[in-house]
Amino acid sequence: MRAIGIILAGGNSNKMKELSYKRAIAAMPIAGSYRSIDFALSNMTNSHIQKVAVFTQYNALSLNEHLSSSKWWDFGRKQGGLYVFTPSITADNGYWYRGTADSIYQNLKFLKSSHEPYVVIASGDGIYKLDYNKVLEYHIEKKADITVVVKDFPESVDVSRFGLVKMNEDSRIVEFEEKPIVSTSHTVSTGIYVIRRRLLIELIEKCAAEDRYDIVTDILIRYKNLKRIYGYKINTYWSNVACVESYFKTNMDFLKPSIRDYFFKQYPDVYSKVDDFPPAKYNPGAVVKNSIVSSGCIINGTVENSVLFKKAYIGNNCTIKNSIILNDVYIGDNTYIENCIVESRDTIRANTTHIGSNGEIKIVVEKNERYGL
Repeated sequence: MRAIGIILAGGNSNKMKELSYKRAIAAMPIAGSYRSIDFALSNMTNSHIQKVAVFTQYNALSLNEHLSSSKWWDFGRKQGGLYVFTPSITADNGYWYRGTADSIYQNLKFLKSSHEPYVVIASGDGIYKLDYNKVLEYHIEKKADITVVVKDFPESVDVSRFGLVKMNEDSRIVEFEEKPIVSTSHTVSTGIYVIRRRLLIELIEKCAAEDRYDIVTDILIRYKNLKRIYGYKINTYWSNVACVESYFKTNMDFLKPSIRDYFFKQYPDVYSKVDDFPPAKYNPGAVVKNSIVSSGCIINGTVENSVLFKKAYIGNNCTIKNSIILNDVYIGDNTYIENCIVESRDTIRANTTHIGSNGEIKIVVEKNERYGL
């Protein structure tokens, strides 16, 4: 493909509460065995983009560890490959990334040293499958300066945390609002953009000269009347996991057979780093209904409508309902958990109860006695 890829994976979100204390949003576990950045990386490699940069910043330890080998996404190659950029102190610059545009500016050498004519920019917290080639073909056909991938949401969905667009009959974007208090549109920007490389360099350098740091407010919104900015509408599954409610709902969506089939049984595939754990073990008395149970798990109790990530241990007479159990969690005997997200490496004491009530998702974070923390 005649494009390079950039994945923006440095952001933090207070809406993730305790879940973002130890990891970047792009490293959030999804569907039992994946991280959220796996979907953008898989889309890049499936679209035959051979050179991809990932910009990491906030709490990047687990994310960098996940990206330590590029072979899982077929980026282990002589030409191109996977590049991970973190903020670096130089004689000219002593800042962290101050925004999405600034993160590109601080790594502008990557763009200038590339030869491909186009750039595909994606965020690391989107859960979707998309052939970027089709977006690029649309971009060229429309003679667009920038193409934004958008999706329509039902009127009943709260879209106030997204960027919202309005398009004319030719799909050109005429209005762009970032996280409005009152939404006048239900067409959401998915944070995926296609732009010519030379134009991106020009716009990023102009932003830096004016001390502007954000792609949406300082490029898309400022230039919407000066540049030809078009929307490419998708109607397939797309979710963003930058708040607790959306993260919980996205994982629960994978309990639906149609969603699992779409992501994991239909071409192209979604790839991730593989761990060498034994298959899940179901001991006598274990009852599991409509759940995802990952490798390395040991089940002794009852699990219903839940997602269990790797190496979870469920004790005797436990009941887990409508919950997400993250990696390496030990749940003691006679424990009841419902409508909860249990943080990774937790030890849940025996004979305890955790219930998220009034429609709220409870995040359970316990001191981990197994590791002496």
